[in-house]
Amino acid sequence: MPSRGSPEGPPTMADKYFNRDEAEDLLPLIEQSLIEARESKGKVEDLDEELSKASSKIMVLGGSLPPYGKLSATRNEREQFVTQLREALNRIQETGCVVKDLDEGLIDFPTLRKGEEVYLCWKLGEERIGYWHGMEEGFAGRKPLDDIEPEEPPSGPKRVQ
Repeated sequence: MPSRGSPEGPPTMADKYFNRDEAEDLLPLIEQSLIEARESKGKVEDLDEELSKASSKIMVLGGSLPPYGKLSATRNEREQFVTQLREALNRIQETGCVVKDLDEGLIDFPTLRKGEEVYLCWKLGEERIGYWHGMEEGFAGRKPLDDIEPEEPPSGPKRVQ
């Protein structure tokens, strides 16, 4: 099977294609990791705001000595949350699915529909994967999954897990 960008054939979108059952089996892991990623991102943003305010205060006060110890601890805490965010996102992406919007909790699973590459679409809070959309359509172009007959099993490369 040709790989992405291979001169032997057309490039493929994904390293793995999912059917609905395979994708839904991953939802508990993805949901947990997505929640962790969103929480870490929120904490990073809060600490960024805190550091920005401290920087502004230092500039306004001119010659005053900044609280180096507190600023250093805040930067270290921020880096810990950045690491947690990256790890959570990596756990999701290692499954072969795609994080489309972290804030909204949108995840896409590559699949094939009548030989065409499309996405199974899931949003945090949904119990099942009930929608699909074309590669260029995005969330706004979601269609009910009941409208398609997935290829069983999806053809294409498999990812080693």
